[in-house]
Amino acid sequence: MKAIFYEEHGSTDVLQYGEFPDPEIDSEEVLVDIKAGGLNHLDVWTRKGMPSPEELPHIPGSDGAGVVSEVGEDVTRFEEGDRVVVDPNLFCGKCEFCRKGETSLCVDFKMIGEHVRGVHSEQTALHEDNLIPLPEDVDFVKAASAPLVFQTAWRMLVTRADIQQNDSVLVHGASGGVGHAAVQIAANEGCEVFATASSQEKLDYASDIGADHLINYEEVDFNDEIKEMTDGRGVDVVVDHIGEATWDGSLSVAARGGTIVTCGATSGISPETNIPKVFWKQLDILGSTMGTPGEMDDVMAKVFDGTFEPHVREVLPMSEIERGHEILEGREGFGSVVVVPDSEYDPDSYE
Repeated sequence: MKAIFYEEHGSTDVLQYGEFPDPEIDSEEVLVDIKAGGLNHLDVWTRKGMPSPEELPHIPGSDGAGVVSEVGEDVTRFEEGDRVVVDPNLFCGKCEFCRKGETSLCVDFKMIGEHVRGVHSEQTALHEDNLIPLPEDVDFVKAASAPLVFQTAWRMLVTRADIQQNDSVLVHGASGGVGHAAVQIAANEGCEVFATASSQEKLDYASDIGADHLINYEEVDFNDEIKEMTDGRGVDVVVDHIGEATWDGSLSVAARGGTIVTCGATSGISPETNIPKVFWKQLDILGSTMGTPGEMDDVMAKVFDGTFEPHVREVLPMSEIERGHEILEGREGFGSVVVVPDSEYDPDSYE
C-alpha cells in the first residue's frame, strides 16, 4: 500500500509518500480502506519528535474515515462495506480511571498517530472499538476533519469547564481546528462568545459560526479589548490552546472566579504564571485531553446531524503532505486540512 511516513524526525522534508508494508488484522481488528485523513497540529509536533512515537518509520494521522474491507473473526460491530470514522484514543481498560469511565485519564493513555502508527495511508488495521459508524449522508472528508478537534473542544467546554447558558467564553485562535470547534460548541450552548484571530477574513468566519465579539490580536491587545468590552469584568471561561503567547493575558481577562481551560500550547509550553492573579481572583485552571468514548459519540452525533459544521480549508493528495504541514505551521486560512490517498483524489470534488 501507499502511506505517508517518516524515518526520522525533522522539518517537512522528512515526510515521504510511498510504498509501505500492508497491515494485517488480528481477530478483533478491522481493515479499513482510508478515503480521507485529517491533519492536526499533533502531526507537526510528532514529526518533530515531541513526543517521539514508539516505532520508526512512523505513519502519522489520528483522524481518518473510510470503508471496512475485512473483519477479524471475533469482530461483532462491523461488516465489510461499512462506512466508519476513526476514534484515535487508546485506553488500557484496567486502571482506576478506566474502571470509573474516565478513560481520557488512563495511566497508559496513547493515541493513534502519536504514540503508535496512524491512519494516513491507503489502508489501516484498527481494533473495532476505535471505529464509529459513519452515516451514508456524511462525506468522508467532513468526517475525517472532525474527531480530534471536536472531541477535544467538547471535553474542554462541556465536561471540564461545565459551560452554562449566558456564560461569556473567550476562544483563542478561533479559526484553527480546536478553535473553530470551540466557537460552535460555546455558541450552541447559549454562551456569549469572544473570538481572537489574526486577520479580518478569519474573524468574519468566526462570526459566521457563532462568535459575538471579534478581536484581531495582530492589531490590538486582546487583554485591553476584552476588558473594555466587559466593563473591566472579564470573561467566565478562557479556551487557551496557544500557551506562552497568550497565557498571562488569559489570566488577566478571566473574571473573578473564572476558568482557564487548556489542551495544548502551540506557541510554547513554559509560560510564566503570575500566581497572585490565580489566587487573588480565585481562578480555576483546568487541563483537558481528548475525550471519553461517550463524549466522542455525543459530539460526533452533532457533527453528523449538522449542528456542528467542520470547515475544511484545503484537501490535498497524500503525496502533497509537506504542503499540508506548511499550511498548519503557517496558520494559513481557517479550519482543517484533509489529505486523501492519491488513488482516491479528485480535485473537482473538493471545491
